[in-house]
Amino acid sequence: MSLTLLVLEDDDGIRTALSLAMEDEGYDVMEAASAEAALELVSRTPPDLMLVDIMLGGMDGFSFIREVRPTSQAPIIVLSARTDTHDIVAALEAGADDYVTKPFQVKEIGARLRAMRRRASGVGPPGSSSDQDALVLDSERGPLVLDVGAGVVRSGTEEVHLTVTEFRLLCELASPPGRVLSRRALLERVWERGYFGDERIVDVHVRRLRTKIESNANSPQLVVTVRGQGYRLDTR
Repeated sequence: MSLTLLVLEDDDGIRTALSLAMEDEGYDVMEAASAEAALELVSRTPPDLMLVDIMLGGMDGFSFIREVRPTSQAPIIVLSARTDTHDIVAALEAGADDYVTKPFQVKEIGARLRAMRRRASGVGPPGSSSDQDALVLDSERGPLVLDVGAGVVRSGTEEVHLTVTEFRLLCELASPPGRVLSRRALLERVWERGYFGDERIVDVHVRRLRTKIESNANSPQLVVTVRGQGYRLDTR
């Protein structure tokens, strides 16, 4: 079955080129030239993946992502002419999974989407399976259960809603817990080997993950920074 892809881009030429190319790759494409129109489309037909331009008239891409993220875990790739660190980090913190700066080649977008699909179809780390034991993370807010096979994290009876990227990041840190992983290692494992993105994307996703699983994201007890080395998951 074809996956549904939302293309939110206010430049008619770019939007048409992306849509035609992605349709050739087998996606059912929904097009929107504004965030407001995109929100209406998403409410009627939730997409499986999204390409979102940041610089839009009216509601910008940052606001759109923040609006849809609470109800959608679909991977989001940001398209932006902005290369400033602040803008890139802001897009990721809003809830985006990846970013591509303009100008770009359409084949790069196709490759990024395929990588997103592979991550979404195999959420846990390599070698994980549905019969793998769940891992209990003992946090100050109470025990968190990381169920790799089911692809969920639970706090008591409540599910902690993580994006595909956040869940993959947690799984990598948990296999096994206590091991220090560098930013580059996490970039290659979570975003796939051969991905040449900025290592800052790891830091932003770690911050987002902490806000969801730590009792105090500013003083993390689970996902711990090891100065000069990377990150480690402590199960206590």
